[in-house]
Amino acid sequence: MTDDPRSRAAEPIVYLDVSEIREDSVEPLKEGVRRLVEALGPREPQLIAYGFHLDEQGREMTVTAVHPDSASLELHLEIGRDEFRKVGEFITLKQIRVYGRISERARDMLEHKADMLGGAGLIVIERFAGFEHLPPGPDP
Repeated sequence: MTDDPRSRAAEPIVYLDVSEIREDSVEPLKEGVRRLVEALGPREPQLIAYGFHLDEQGREMTVTAVHPDSASLELHLEIGRDEFRKVGEFITLKQIRVYGRISERARDMLEHKADMLGGAGLIVIERFAGFEHLPPGPDP
């Protein structure tokens, strides 16, 4: 038996993106983000955490998400595509960073999102060591 890291069970994905907020767009951005969260929350019960963070000056927004696996990230990107476009008019995406092993499909979807929201770079960093204590999922 080999210890091939690709044969491991699914591991969590940590997603982080940083955007510049366009001038005079903080309030409409906040409203758009509230609508996005309301639209996605009930449709993504598998998503462990999803947060939007604004700096004190209202110039930068950071989005964080923790997914149980790459399939969850793919679902999020499918469901959220139209909602992301709506908030896209208020921001310029500067960078997406993903920590964990993702599928090629998820990578393609993230590259498309980066292009759609400002041509940002995508950085994917796979975990080489660690553990997690995730709550048990629903029974199949």
